[in-house]
Amino acid sequence: MGTVHPIRASFAIVSASAALGWGASLRADLAQASPFLPLNSAAAAGQSGPAGPVELRGIMSTSDGVAYCIYDTAKKTSAWVRLNEGGNDFVVRSADPAGDSVTVDFQGRSMRLVLRTAKVASAGSGGSGVAPAVPGAVSSSVVLNPSPADEQKRLDAVAQEVRRRRLERERAAQGGGQAPGAAPLAVPNR
Repeated sequence: MGTVHPIRASFAIVSASAALGWGASLRADLAQASPFLPLNSAAAAGQSGPAGPVELRGIMSTSDGVAYCIYDTAKKTSAWVRLNEGGNDFVVRSADPAGDSVTVDFQGRSMRLVLRTAKVASAGSGGSGVAPAVPGAVSSSVVLNPSPADEQKRLDAVAQEVRRRRLERERAAQGGGQAPGAAPLAVPNR
């Protein structure tokens, strides 16, 4: 077939090594700053540590006393139990209400469980949750039992708004809306 030109060979080697080097650096950057994870999620994950075989998921005060929700991570089941209550693979031996923790005997070992904190990420400031006001939109207070006069006023306002919007659409279709210097459309009285 022939020999490969030395410049082409060196160019191929340089471009391949550059692509591999850039690709590795980009992958490392993406792994630490995913746009799909909440901010500081890597720091929060490192602080929580790995989950043990059982977790304290809840504390509830009942008429019979305090109950504790213990979650078995292997079986993926949970149970609400009281102090020294048998019938499960674990027994809650003592509780520390001030520290939100319990001491549990599980498979012959005594372990201290701290109440697991919920991991809730904020979706950001989405505003006040109220839809923005549309200028010129028909709005009025709700009347539970409107009189015929009130109903007629409301229907007239709706009809006027429909006419105004049709006129706007027609002007926009004819040539880009209002002419420069033209007065803005009147908003109907409400």
